[in-house]
Amino acid sequence: MSEPSPPFDFVVVANRLPVDRVEVADGQTEWRRSPGGLVTAMDSVMRGRDGAWVGWAGDPGDAPEPFVDEGMYLCPVGLSAEDVRDYYEGFSNDTLWPIYHDVIVPATFHRRWWDAYCRVNERFAQAAADVAAQGATVWVHDYQLQLVPALLRELRPDVRIGWFDHIPFPAVELFAQLPWREKIIEGLLGADYLGFQRTADAGNFVRACRQLAGKKTRGDVVTTTSGETTREVRASAVPISIDFRQLDELARSPEVRARAQEIRESVGNPRVLMLGVDRLDYTKGIRHRLKAYQELLADGRIAPPDVGLIQVAVPSRERVDAYRHLKEEIEGTVGRINGDYSTVGAAAVQYLHQSFDRAEMAAMFQAADVMLVTPLRDGMNLVAKEYVTCRADNGGALVLSEFTGAVHELRSGAYVHNPHDIQGLKNTILRAIFDDDRTKRTRMRSLRRRVRDHDVQRWASRFLDALAAAPGRPD
Repeated sequence: MSEPSPPFDFVVVANRLPVDRVEVADGQTEWRRSPGGLVTAMDSVMRGRDGAWVGWAGDPGDAPEPFVDEGMYLCPVGLSAEDVRDYYEGFSNDTLWPIYHDVIVPATFHRRWWDAYCRVNERFAQAAADVAAQGATVWVHDYQLQLVPALLRELRPDVRIGWFDHIPFPAVELFAQLPWREKIIEGLLGADYLGFQRTADAGNFVRACRQLAGKKTRGDVVTTTSGETTREVRASAVPISIDFRQLDELARSPEVRARAQEIRESVGNPRVLMLGVDRLDYTKGIRHRLKAYQELLADGRIAPPDVGLIQVAVPSRERVDAYRHLKEEIEGTVGRINGDYSTVGAAAVQYLHQSFDRAEMAAMFQAADVMLVTPLRDGMNLVAKEYVTCRADNGGALVLSEFTGAVHELRSGAYVHNPHDIQGLKNTILRAIFDDDRTKRTRMRSLRRRVRDHDVQRWASRFLDALAAAPGRPD
């Protein structure tokens, strides 16, 4: 069978490719699956589909030549070291990310960063235009590429354009802080359909269009005019999910089950093992979680070796100042907790600043009696859904922040809390620990049904159906 080659009727455009180039022995390199929720979700959607994926390969420098990976055509976009600094670390993660996450840390505004953001978005739009067939569907992803829809429409008015926001979209009062707010709105309105994690996010975008850009809106539809062309763009919620069946099958494997038991034994086989799994990001509420845990230990409500905590903190954006400071603060807190409360052979916190493959994570999820998901703001949080999927035994308990997108689907079975309320978080953790097993099994069965019935394939179908039916579709 011949390998796929352009043009393609279906094109995904994302900041990153689904694979990273990594060094192996003797200076050789190979491509391996990238981390992150977007890749995890879209990789499942794309496998087996005749399409192309446009994205950055992860290293600064010239783009590698396009190549085929497991039947998918991958089209790398090159970013220079300056682009990485200004477009990615700067505007995307030190300007947009704070604004879109309730300004938990202050946003930084630099015109040089904005110029880089425009330049790189133009590059992505051109790469997508080059591989898209006549009348193709192009699905653009996330906050790094908010100008691509309009840029692509200028290059290829024949294609159908959708955009999905994997993170929250901020309230108008926060979005208004951006000096380039109207240009971002115009960039997004180049799409035919805009998908968001929550109804509130879609509503925030529509209000921004009306209040900050003077657009006419009706329900979830925004009317936009460019020259003599007037179009309607729909914005609505399509919450993302995971590949339930694939992960469930992995979690049920004898190897993963055996590894879960090994993990429990390696930390002293506590009666209750708690787990946190997060990117090392200030939005994830890791500090609040550790503070609640520290106070529970100080109060004498729990103690090693009876209760333990594993905290996985996946390295992230370590050249951005806010992330370096967060890493230092968390490591200092972990050190103090362990110094004050560990016993011989049983650390109060097992802190792992590294990433793990899916099989190891599935084993950790099975090993954990209580899963702590405590973000201060999160678009969805797929870790919550992954934990639920890995609990085919209907065991475990999910402690879930009310500021995640996932809470809108999982509220009935999760132990919901406000992470800013440390005492409330402590009480919620204690409920998750001490509720009777029958109650917890009932909760977990409910959670598993929801995730199983609303998996990533259903999410993709809902998005693409909405894109096909969007009001601006040409005859």
